[in-house]
Amino acid sequence: MKAVFRHLRTELEVDVPRANKKLPYVPTEDEIKRYYEAVWKAKNFQDMMIIKTLLYTGVRVSELINIKLSDIDFHRCQIRVNEGKGKKDRIVPFPTAFKELLAMHADNTEKKSSVYLFESSRKKKYTDRGIRKILKKYSDQAGMVQSISPHKLRHFLLTWLKKQGIDDALIQPYSGHASRKSLEVYSKLTITDAQDEYERSSLSSLYKHEMT
Repeated sequence: MKAVFRHLRTELEVDVPRANKKLPYVPTEDEIKRYYEAVWKAKNFQDMMIIKTLLYTGVRVSELINIKLSDIDFHRCQIRVNEGKGKKDRIVPFPTAFKELLAMHADNTEKKSSVYLFESSRKKKYTDRGIRKILKKYSDQAGMVQSISPHKLRHFLLTWLKKQGIDDALIQPYSGHASRKSLEVYSKLTITDAQDEYERSSLSSLYKHEMT
């Protein structure tokens, strides 16, 4: 039936309007710094580790709460995400600079006979709602206009990686997207930054020219 309708639209030259997809909001680097300043001031190590893990790995909140201590490979600096979006497993890298803090947290958690990387004081893994509540608390403390959510941290990381000129093939482990096409939105999100840089460069060149 779909093929028939496509053929009819072509024959009758009927244009089907497509809904415009709104680009997701991505926090700026200044907003992330201000947000993390509130996290740092709270001196809650577990909350800090939750937020750092989201920011450094780009995992979805549903994936974060299911990470087990046994899923972390400190030698390779990788985390195995089991049954992520689409019930697919994948390996997510994390920065070497994050290794020491993550190992410290994992060691403390293991001493409590925990199974999951993040568990509450009742020795139960966090819920999606619980993680979101933690992030919102710091958004309020930082006076953020746009509340920081797990997905906004994910968008920030993927956009930042694109801005560094990293190839989509290398970003895919972080994103968990099935194809590179799904990463196109992050290319669009960098256009504004590129335009601002272009304007600054053009103006600075103009001023230099006038002064010489």
